[in-house]
Amino acid sequence: MERNFDKFKGIFPAFLACYGDDGSVSPERVRNLTEMLIQKGVTGLYVGGSSGECIYQSVAERKLVLENVVEQAAGRIMIIAHVACNNTADSRELAAHAESLGVDAIASIPPIYFHLPDAAVAKYWNDISDAAPNTDFIIYNIPQLAGTALNSNLLRTMLGNPRVIGVKNSSMPIQDIEMWRDEGAIVFNGPDEQLLSGLVAGAIGGIGGTYAVMPELYLKIFDLVKEGRILEARPIQDECCHIIYAMCSCKGNMYAVIKEIIRINSGVNVGTVREPLLALAPEDIEKAAGIAAKIRECIERFA
Repeated sequence: MERNFDKFKGIFPAFLACYGDDGSVSPERVRNLTEMLIQKGVTGLYVGGSSGECIYQSVAERKLVLENVVEQAAGRIMIIAHVACNNTADSRELAAHAESLGVDAIASIPPIYFHLPDAAVAKYWNDISDAAPNTDFIIYNIPQLAGTALNSNLLRTMLGNPRVIGVKNSSMPIQDIEMWRDEGAIVFNGPDEQLLSGLVAGAIGGIGGTYAVMPELYLKIFDLVKEGRILEARPIQDECCHIIYAMCSCKGNMYAVIKEIIRINSGVNVGTVREPLLALAPEDIEKAAGIAAKIRECIERFA
């Protein structure tokens, strides 16, 4: 029987790492950010991925983050938990933990650093999925960072696992979205700069690292595309791209810039980034304030 994946249609901010002033994970700040995004109307949250600085957090820290997101959300939104670590045992532990919390799906990048053959990547993903046997599984394709790219043969192999439902596609070619969809997977657009194009190409929704800083704009793009008003969505996407380019032009890491803008615009303090990511430079402060003002102006104009 064909399954209905309509519940995954929409906008999923990639959840940011939330630290206290001492640099440790702050449950209070995790909850504050979760609530703020819920109030903005997002479809769900993607927890523990790149924006969550997962490769710089311990297994215990990642559990702590997910526990507080799930408890604060209290079933009001969808939760997708990224559970990959760079070894199978830790990834399976996080997968089983995520399932015990009742998340809607788990996700995983391929193993990083060593360039493994497809058979090894498939075994890694299936082993993780086996640790959460009652939970949907989403492949996270981000070859520019993971060093391994999804291909059609590997996806077909993975779709033989009935828990594997789709791909969070963060490669840049729009054609990849069309290819994965053609194989029968649901696809989430990953690159925020091309949400509009990804949706038109058949993505079911978007998961993005800059969504948390301006969810109103991405929600508006999604709604306009759903209504067939694609040309009206184009200037909003253009403005989102300009804002992303401005954030990337700062000296500090983009996530540090995003966190400062959220603090300015929403009053939610989630701390800074964890080293070796670079915190805001002094000259970034004024730029972040200007970008924050630009976001407010765009939300007033479009949303």
